[in-house]
Formats: sequence, C-alpha cells, structure tokens
Amino acid sequence: MTGTRHTRAESVVEQLDVSAYRVPTDFPESDGTLEWEQTTIVIVEAVAGSACGLGYTYADTATAQFIKAELAEVVRGRDAMAVAGAWMAMLHAVRNLGRTGIAAMAVAAVDNALWDLKARLLDVPLVTLLGVVRDGVPVYGSGGFTSYSVERLRAQLGGWVASGIPRVKMKIGRDPDADADRVRAARAAVGPTAELFVDANGAYGRKQALAFAASFAEYGVNWFEEPVSSDNLEGLRLLRDHAPAGMDIAAGEYGYDLFYFRRMLDAGAVDVLQADATRCAGISGFLRVGALCEAHGLPLSAHTAPSLHVHPSCALPAVRHLEYFHDHVRIEQLLFDGALTPVNGALCPDLSRPGMGLVLKRAGAQRYAL
Repeated sequence: MTGTRHTRAESVVEQLDVSAYRVPTDFPESDGTLEWEQTTIVIVEAVAGSACGLGYTYADTATAQFIKAELAEVVRGRDAMAVAGAWMAMLHAVRNLGRTGIAAMAVAAVDNALWDLKARLLDVPLVTLLGVVRDGVPVYGSGGFTSYSVERLRAQLGGWVASGIPRVKMKIGRDPDADADRVRAARAAVGPTAELFVDANGAYGRKQALAFAASFAEYGVNWFEEPVSSDNLEGLRLLRDHAPAGMDIAAGEYGYDLFYFRRMLDAGAVDVLQADATRCAGISGFLRVGALCEAHGLPLSAHTAPSLHVHPSCALPAVRHLEYFHDHVRIEQLLFDGALTPVNGALCPDLSRPGMGLVLKRAGAQRYAL
C-alpha cells in the first residue's frame, strides 16, 4: 500500500463499467437438480478519481444489462464513502421490478464494487475497513459433481485433503441408488479424519432425505446441505430435528433478502445458515445476515466466490467457513490477479493490497468476454 489518501472531490462515483464473461467448465458438471457446462460472471468496476473498485456476481448477462439500465445512474455522482446510502438507493430503485433474483444480484455486483472502491480510496484492505475478527477463514473444497466418475470424484476430494484442506463437499441426489456407494468411495479417498460434506441441492423428498442421512452417517458425513428444497422449511426442520447427532443441516444459498434468512431461522430449519454476497445484495446484505446469525446464535457459512468472501468472512464473528468452490476458483484464478490459494486449510486476506486485492486480467479475460 502506498499510503495515498483521496480528497473529498475524488470520492464521487464517476462511472460504472460493466462487463460479462462466460467460462467453460473443465468437465461437464451436474448436481442433484441442474446440469451446466459454462459459468457466467458479471463484473462491475466503479471509478472515483484515480481509484477503481471491482465487484462481481455469478449471474446471467441479463444482470449486466440490468445494472446498466437501472442502477448505473442511481450510483453515479454519489459519495463513494457512503456505501450504505448507495445500497439503500439501489434497493429503492428496484422496488417495482422485483427485489429478488436478477435485481438482487445486480445490486450485489455494484455494492461489492463500491465496498472495494471505498477501501481503495482509503488505501486499506477491505477487511481492515470492515473490522478484523480473524486473520483467515477456514475453507472446504467443494465440487464432487454427480457427473464425475467415481475415479474423478476420489481424485478431486483426495487431492484437496492432500493439499491441506481438511474438509470437502460432494454433490448427490441425481442418482439416489448410487449415492451411498459414491459417499463410501469419497470417505475412502479422504481418509478417516477429514470432514465429509454432502449437498443434494434439494433433490430428495423429506422422508427419503431422512433415510439417506442415517446411511451417510455410517461414513462420517457431518454436513447435509439442502437435503430438500430450501423453500421447504418444514422438511428442513424435520431433518434438523431427526438427523443423526453430529450431522449439521445447512441451507440458505438462494437467499436474496434479509426476510428470506429471517424466515429460515425463525422456522428452526437449519443448524448452519449459508449466504452468498453475490446474491444477497452484496457485502452490505452479507454483513446483515451475519448480524442475524449472531442474534440467533447460529453459525454462518459463506457460499462460493471465495476471492470475494474472504474479507467480509474475516470480519464476521458468526462465520464458520467458506466454500472453496471448484468452478469459481478456476474462474477467479483465470480472471483476477490477486486471487488467493488456501494455506493450511484457510484463506487469508492479502494485507499488502488495498480493497479486496483483485485486479482484472484484461488481456487474458478477453477470450471469455460476451
């Protein structure tokens, strides 16, 4: 860091530059309810004076168009130091368009860029601006897609453990008849001490999921994510109440606003709440979810986008860990200088870089541009 500080006049948001990139997967991927062969990232660059803040969301190109059409003018000319004011103005602007879905992800990308911009204007790492709670956040390796052969599944999960990540997650639910065998193979690959997580992406019925929970417990599974649809709060509560001891029920990645998370917590539906700052209206929304978890005495787990989540995760007491998701790790390493790699199973913010520490690799990114 240079120690440079910007004047008040230089802290006015002058423009938002929006771009989108589509990156093919390195292998066809699927989970319990979806298949995909490419992932789109929408990137926002917010400019004030000589500083540029970078934010992003994993969403369709319609989100990029939404930012250009509905949010750019809302933010332009505002004080970059007043991120909360810009966030509220964007939420008000999307009222008649629908607060969730594309609108929330568009707000998220801009909000993330504004937080990065503010930290860069102050020439501090984002975690310093937010308030440091911990030096690093534990991660879990996440992939193990249902499209993988057993051999590929074992190699990926076992590779993470060998690299020092002591917890891993695999997808289940597409072929229930094969799930127990795949989980058994995963346990053999990661050894007896690594934590093993499973994610059904809502593919099971609640009684079916309860039976699988008992089966998976035999292989030491201690995390069952979205055993039923995250909208089925009664089903999640059934699983939480009756799953084997030591098995956490997790959900929340599809939350777009604070009311969604409050309903899930009020229903007693989860042991661990998940939230995604690329969906829940940005870092501003993510911080509020963290406060909600503290009020309910429940842990929070950050969903995917590891390079974006590491700073706010290190600033929230309720955060348990961060998802080191295979797709997003690839994309962030391809597109950003400054993307982090876990050390001893944790991601630690680079305190030598201002903001989130990410810089778009423009030349390399161009081949994926839309």
